[in-house]
Amino acid sequence: MSEQDPAKIVPLVPRASDVQAMVNRLAQDSKNVSWRAQTHETHAEGRMELRDITDRMMFDVLRLGYVKGQIELGKNPGEIKVKMCKKMKGLRDVGVVTIVMNSERLFIKTVEWEDPK
Repeated sequence: MSEQDPAKIVPLVPRASDVQAMVNRLAQDSKNVSWRAQTHETHAEGRMELRDITDRMMFDVLRLGYVKGQIELGKNPGEIKVKMCKKMKGLRDVGVVTIVMNSERLFIKTVEWEDPK
């Protein structure tokens, strides 16, 4: 049996349905989600304030939303980058760009309105 060269192994991008289920599940416990820092404002916090998107809206997207666009492998091993979206009642679609870390935690990169105002 021959061994493969690790440099030639191409990691597979998971299916959208699997990533969606993972994000929805992980977001059920807010302890699994990072978007705030104690010492400084994060990019996501600043964008939420600027765009008038609340924590509750963000969690609604993560817990009940769907994958929009391409799923990408993250910069570090075990990371997946995905945009989760959901239409807010009476409002527009909200997008939450999320990094799934080792299938255990979510890091919120940014939040945005998906459709033009």
